Amino acid sequence: MSETLIVTRAVDWFPVHRLVTPIVDQFETLPVAGTLPWQELADTDPAKWASVLDVARYGALHLQLRQEALAEASRDISASTDWTAIARRHRADRGRAYIPRRRAS
Repeated sequence: MSETLIVTRAVDWFPVHRLVTPIVDQFETLPVAGTLPWQELADTDPAKWASVLDVARYGALHLQLRQEALAEASRDISASTDWTAIARRHRADRGRAYIPRRRAS
C-alpha cells in the first residue's frame, strides 16, 4: 500500500500549541529565544529548547493570521469590482495598438 503525500502551505496554529504547551508549562519562566539570557544557557539546557518551542508556537500563530489576512484581502479585492468587465474594456480599448504576430521567414 502506498501512501499519498498531501502537500499544503496552510498553517494551523492550534496543533502546534497543543504539542508545545505541555513542554513550555513545565517552566515557571523562560527567556525569550535569541535574547542574551537565552544565549547564556547551555545548548543542552531544556529551558533553552522550551524557549525555542515557545517562539515556534508564536511563529505558527503569526503565519496562520497572515494567511487569513491575505485570504480576506483577496476576497475583498475580488468583490470590490467587476473584474470581467474591466478585462473586456481593456481588450476593447486596445484598438489599433494590437499588432498580430507573424511567423518570421
